[in-house]
Amino acid sequence: MARPPKMRCTGGRQHDRCRLPQYAGHHTSAPEQPSRGCFRAPHARSPRTTRRVPSPAALACPHTARHVSSPTIGSRCHTAHYALPTPLPSDAPDAPVDAAGPKVPTSIGRVRLKLTGRWGYRFDERAFQSTPTTAIDLRLPSLYAEQDGLVGIDKPRDDLVSLLMEGEGSSVQHLKVISVVGPGGLGKTTLACQVYRRLEGHFQCQAFVSLSQQPDVKKILRNILCQVSQQEYLNMEIWDEEKFINAIRDFLQSKRYFIVIDDIWSTQAWKTIKCALYVNNCGSRIMTTTRIVSIAKSCSSPHSDHVYELMPLSTENSKSLFFKRIFGSEDTCPPQLEEISFKILEKCKGSSLAIVTIASLLANKVSTEEEWDRVYSSIGSTLEKDPYVEEMRRILSLSYDDLPHHLKTCLLYLSIFPEDYEIERDRLVKRWIAEGFIDTEHGQDLQEIGKCHFNDLINRNMVQPVKIQYDGQVDSCRVHDMILDLLVSKSIEENFATFVGDENKKLVLKGKVSHLSLNYYSQDAMLPSTAIISHCRSLSAFGYSDQMPSLVKFQVLRVLDIENSEEMEHKYFEHIRRLIHLEYLRLDLRSIAALPEQLGELQHLRTLDLGGTKITKLPKSIVQLQNLTCLRVSNLELPEKVGNLHALQELSEIKISQNCSASTLLGLGSLTKLRILRLRWCIVNSHTYTRALVDNLLSSLHKLGRLNLRSLCIHGYLSLRIQDYYGRSLDFLMDSWFPTPHLLQKFELSLDYYFPRIPSWIAWLGKHTNLKVNVDPVENETLETLGNLPSLMCLWVTSKAANPKERLVVRSGKFICLKEFHFTCWSNRSGMMFEADAMPNLEKLCISFNASTSLSFGIWHLSSLSHLVVEIICSGATVQEVEALEEDIRSAANLLPNRPTLEVRMWDEENMAKEENMAEGEVSTSS
Repeated sequence: MARPPKMRCTGGRQHDRCRLPQYAGHHTSAPEQPSRGCFRAPHARSPRTTRRVPSPAALACPHTARHVSSPTIGSRCHTAHYALPTPLPSDAPDAPVDAAGPKVPTSIGRVRLKLTGRWGYRFDERAFQSTPTTAIDLRLPSLYAEQDGLVGIDKPRDDLVSLLMEGEGSSVQHLKVISVVGPGGLGKTTLACQVYRRLEGHFQCQAFVSLSQQPDVKKILRNILCQVSQQEYLNMEIWDEEKFINAIRDFLQSKRYFIVIDDIWSTQAWKTIKCALYVNNCGSRIMTTTRIVSIAKSCSSPHSDHVYELMPLSTENSKSLFFKRIFGSEDTCPPQLEEISFKILEKCKGSSLAIVTIASLLANKVSTEEEWDRVYSSIGSTLEKDPYVEEMRRILSLSYDDLPHHLKTCLLYLSIFPEDYEIERDRLVKRWIAEGFIDTEHGQDLQEIGKCHFNDLINRNMVQPVKIQYDGQVDSCRVHDMILDLLVSKSIEENFATFVGDENKKLVLKGKVSHLSLNYYSQDAMLPSTAIISHCRSLSAFGYSDQMPSLVKFQVLRVLDIENSEEMEHKYFEHIRRLIHLEYLRLDLRSIAALPEQLGELQHLRTLDLGGTKITKLPKSIVQLQNLTCLRVSNLELPEKVGNLHALQELSEIKISQNCSASTLLGLGSLTKLRILRLRWCIVNSHTYTRALVDNLLSSLHKLGRLNLRSLCIHGYLSLRIQDYYGRSLDFLMDSWFPTPHLLQKFELSLDYYFPRIPSWIAWLGKHTNLKVNVDPVENETLETLGNLPSLMCLWVTSKAANPKERLVVRSGKFICLKEFHFTCWSNRSGMMFEADAMPNLEKLCISFNASTSLSFGIWHLSSLSHLVVEIICSGATVQEVEALEEDIRSAANLLPNRPTLEVRMWDEENMAKEENMAEGEVSTSS
């Protein structure tokens, strides 16, 4: 049987994504599929519309709305009201109680989320403490919105699904466009995302993209192409809009697709993107969201398509959302607070964003009538032209004003990023540290304190989670555009930041510039010559302009962050050594291949992130950076004397090849504070120098493992021509790592190498939470060993074959903490069974099966399962066998108590057995 292509991560800083082998080393921009909160598609599904893509990337995010057709289009009118609560159980742990009544764990309101792993949020009061000793609440965004937690969304979601899927005869095959329209803060995106999730598996390809008031159309087109094709193409950074449009049209021409275009602000942006969406007769669907009625009408076709109008929440749904957010139950409210609650809700005017924001504020205050009345009075009233917008702004301002000073500064800092920008937590925290926003006492870790501040902002509903990991930790966030408007106005008012090039952020000069944000994505603007930038502390540039101010003018710069400046020349950085106060340097510039040798003179530099550049060699002086804690590069060799970087805590992604110096690899062990290490293994086994390199690397790993090493990731070589020559020398990791790296929490192996069994040192990792390993063959002993790891929460196992003599069985009492399990086996003839009480907390399962064999799909004991991904290997099987297996899988999933979302993917369909061949074989046998 022809083996299906391997879904193997080939490296890069997005190593957790899987890619097609012909595009090894490249990563799509499509975010991961959320593992919960996705809802089942309607029973009526068109035949053979199962999604056939080889990598798990799809977009989803929750929001809210109501549907009504445009009267000018002559469509039907539907009315519904709904919103997003953040329900909390009344018996949630760690809920302190005082005389005023119970304090329940606070949680996050969800607006326009795009997540990768959880379903709702549970917090306790400790999450609001802002002292330097605050521990990170590991339950922070530990769960994501479940279907029964979305107030009033069922009917409008189902209405939209019906509108998208309905039709008779040939009309069902015509392209249909549905537009959702309504004011900001009501939740258009939530509804679109829930519909998007519900229809997964009904289309051959899908995409979900968000625009903004100043959309980077080329970036959006690239995102669409990557999502629908599930791959990146070579040299995409130099493509123009026309090439992206042609590529998308070619791909979609004969496919049944579903694409959501969120947050459209101009007809011109829609017209450009629409050019890429091929009008076919395959039953394709498009859904758009916008605040502007005229744009909604222009998106829809004049004859049969619909405008879906968002309306404020009803009184009952508003109360439900409000009380659930504060008290954990829509029926729980102290009698003395009922009247003031009604008054506060009147101010919110049915806006889910306003309700959740004000409820988040009240949840952290004493539940007395006097305190709530003070909050109500602070909202005030307005006689402005648009009372809805004014009341919303007052509510958001009240929540901002209620923040402690240090959180105000941290939040205000987010105004420098463009609208709809996804902000990585670690990047943001490192910038906060460089700016001096993080205070510490008694030697606490600055990074951990910064994460606490980040968690506080999420907890208070001031920023929205985007990517959430298996352990509930938020990796990135986004600022709602209405909150961003508030932050921008506050920044201008307080002369905190100066904005250039962004049409939505007015350029106002008030004395000295403190933080300069240059946005050249949509226009080439110039900083006025009167601007005083000698005291500027941070320079953030998005896009490129030849009008960018010279670095020489920045005398006290602490943060320099430039990205997507494809035309920037090397000479722009020739005076970088003058930035003697610089603490943070991040360059995402494909046009830069080298940095000045004087880089080592930046003695205050803590973070050097060059992962987005084409730099081929680091300056030798880099080892002089005694305060450097984070060094991120892309496939570069270690500099000589790397052991001098005594403060280094993160080092990635370092190339290990035969060109490395053995002494340099030995010096790696001198990095006593190193916590995160990512390597790219490029050793050819036949090289005579290999043994010395391996011995020195192993010696360094032994030292690091005894000290502070928390994460080790090893990726493979990028070139597929010699792929089989790489990785075999990793046998040295089998049993020679002693003593066990006792603090190691993550080990990831992403290359074409298979352990013959689980290395003995892995079995003793008591704190290990994330493991990605290749082992061949996989046996029950393999599962037994891994199942005993007490802290394991996320597991990826890849194997060429399972032991043919036995069925794989996950025993009772094993994997007690596991939440995500990804299992890929190219030849598994006996299937896998899960005993009762095995993996009791498993929430996401991704597993592969051969359709040509009779398998037992034993998942009925996985009572916590909420997201199921099944990859059917079709090679050698008939269409009937594939369909029968798919139906068995759906039936098994339907029997589970959580009714998990199901995604079925097909592999090797081109190698399926032909019906006539099967019939001929039967005749020959009988004769």
